[in-house]
Amino acid sequence: MTRLIPAASERPGNDPIFALDAEARRRAAAGEDVINASIGALMEDDGKLAVMPTVAEAFRAVDASHAAAYAPIAGDPPFLAAIVQDVFGRGPLAQQSVAAATAGGTGALHHAVVNFLEPGDALLTTSFFWGPYQTIATHTGRRVETFSMLDQAGRLDVAAFERALLAQLESQGRSLVIFNFPCHNPTGYSLDADEWQAVAAVLQRAGQQGPVTFLVDLAYARYGAPGTECWTEFMAPVVDSCNLLVAWSASKSFAQYGSRVGALIAVVSDAGEREAIKNALAFSCRGTWSNCNHLGLLAITDLLTDADLRARVDAERDRMVELLGERVAIFNREASRVGLRYPRYEGGFFVTIFTERAAEAAEAARQEGVFVVPLSGALRVALCSTPVAHVPRLVTALARGIEVARR
Repeated sequence: MTRLIPAASERPGNDPIFALDAEARRRAAAGEDVINASIGALMEDDGKLAVMPTVAEAFRAVDASHAAAYAPIAGDPPFLAAIVQDVFGRGPLAQQSVAAATAGGTGALHHAVVNFLEPGDALLTTSFFWGPYQTIATHTGRRVETFSMLDQAGRLDVAAFERALLAQLESQGRSLVIFNFPCHNPTGYSLDADEWQAVAAVLQRAGQQGPVTFLVDLAYARYGAPGTECWTEFMAPVVDSCNLLVAWSASKSFAQYGSRVGALIAVVSDAGEREAIKNALAFSCRGTWSNCNHLGLLAITDLLTDADLRARVDAERDRMVELLGERVAIFNREASRVGLRYPRYEGGFFVTIFTERAAEAAEAARQEGVFVVPLSGALRVALCSTPVAHVPRLVTALARGIEVARR
C-alpha cells in the first residue's frame, strides 16, 4: 500500500534530459567516442565545463560569516537593485520594478505561475518550449497551453499568438504568457525588432480585455546575436495595460548553474499593485525555499556592481559567446549543406531540427554515439556542449538518423 497521494505515485524520478546525459557519460567513460549534445551547459572544446575565473574569485572573496548568515527572505536589497539595473538600466521601467531573489530561473518561473494563475488555469507559451514549464505547471496544479510558434515564413506566428491569448482570456479570465526569447530553448530562435513590436501591440490590445501578465524568460539572453536585446525598447507601452515579469538567472550568464541564483522582476505601473506583488513574491519565497543561497547572492551582487569585476566578467563571457558562435557558424554551414530544416539560428545554447519521427531519428543517432533530445516533431541539439571539431560529425549523424527514421 502506497502512502503517496495518487497524483504523486507515478511521477518519473529523473528528468529525461539528465537521463540521456547520464547514458552518454557512461558510454564515454567506457571508451566510446561520444558526442553529448543533450545537456544545456556550455562546455569548452576539451570537454570541461566552461567557467569564468572572475566569478570564482568573487565567490571566494565573500566574507564567510556574511555568507553563512540567512539572506533576507526576498533577497538582499543591493542584489535586487543590481539585477533590475542589469535588465533595464536606470530608465522608467526600472523605476516601476520590484523583485525577489529565487532559486535560479526555475524558481522565478514557479513564483510567476503560483501568483498569477489560479489552480486549474493554464499558462500560455510557444508550441516548442522548455519541458520544465510543464513540470512546474503540473506540480502546482496548473496547465500549459500553446500556440503554433512559427508561421509558414519561419517567423513568430503573431496571429496565432493573438488568437490563443484572446481565447484564453475568454475561457479563464486571465493569462500568464511566457516567452523564452532571446535564444529560445529549445529552438535557438530570437525575435527581431519587428516581431517584438508586433508582440507588444498584441499585448496592449489583449490587456484591455482582461488581466494579462507577460513573462520574459531571459535564461540564455546573454548569448544572443547583437540586436536581440532590443525587446526592452518595446515594453514601456505594454506596462500600461499588462504586468511585465522578467525571469533573471545567473546560471548561464555567469556560468554558475549550481549556485541557483535567480530573480523574478515585476514591472507594474500601479504603485499599490506593485507593493502587493512585492509582498506576494516574498510570501512565496518563505513558503518554498525560505531563503536563497546567500553566498551566491552576495557574489553576484559584487560582480554586477563593482566596475572592475564587471568588466572582467564581461570579457570572460565575450570569450564564451565567441566560442559558442564558432559552433553556430559551423552548424549553419553544415546543416545547410545537408538540407536540415530548422529555425533561424544566430546564437544560443540550442537549436531544433524539424523531423516527423524524432524519437526514431534520435535513437538512430544514439546508435552512432550522438546524443540529442527528441521532442514532438523535432530534435533538440545542444551546441553549447558540442566541441567545434565535432559539429560536422554531429550534423552528419543527425541527417543520417532522420533518413533512417523515414524508411
